[in-house]
Amino acid sequence: MKIKKLLILAALPMIGLAANAQEKGPQKNDFTVAATLSYNNSVMGEAAGRSSSYKLEAASTNWNDKNLSVGIEGGWFFLDEWKLVLGGGMNISKRPGCVGLPGSGYEYGDVPEYQAVDDETFVQFNVYTGVDRYFKTKVDGLYLYAGARIGYAYGRNSSYTDDEYSMGKSIGEAFNIRGALTGGVEYYITDGLFVGAQVDPFAYTYNSTLIKPQAGLSNLQAKNHNFGILAAPTTEIGRAHV
Repeated sequence: MKIKKLLILAALPMIGLAANAQEKGPQKNDFTVAATLSYNNSVMGEAAGRSSSYKLEAASTNWNDKNLSVGIEGGWFFLDEWKLVLGGGMNISKRPGCVGLPGSGYEYGDVPEYQAVDDETFVQFNVYTGVDRYFKTKVDGLYLYAGARIGYAYGRNSSYTDDEYSMGKSIGEAFNIRGALTGGVEYYITDGLFVGAQVDPFAYTYNSTLIKPQAGLSNLQAKNHNFGILAAPTTEIGRAHV
């Protein structure tokens, strides 16, 4: 009898571990937060600056014109197998300008002219949301999912040159509107830690690019439509908690 009790006591920790292992993965009302690394289109308008003529092409959304980007993604399992997703990223940078200095002439030994440096500001951000349906696999902690995304990205570059020829600030703006079907896999290393990868089997991106060359001049605008297959491959690592 004593031996039986000892065996039961020895088995209790193993039973507890097995129970926890069976529960590894997302559940209703779980929240997740993850850092993402994706290979996707970035969008940025380029200020035109001073020129005797202006030409504009819409920002490219082709596969070969993509860049690596880092972002953050949050999620909420409103049901055991359904997750609401919200993510994005942002970048702001400033490049100070410099006033130009006249030279003393063009002969050897004269002081050369120092041209003015444009004062520029860059702003980029993107945001997206979507819903995913999760599917359990036979491997503990491994889940497949399929879903849909809709997103918006914006880029702005403003430039100003402080010299006698300046006609005011030059601005370039661009934005993308994107819709996609997505699919991926997540593996829960523990109840609270997971890694994953995803790709968009099909995606559509609409781009509009605009430049405002100088004060008093008309704006130039160009547009672009892109259909992508197996777009925006993304990896992630994150935490899950109730």
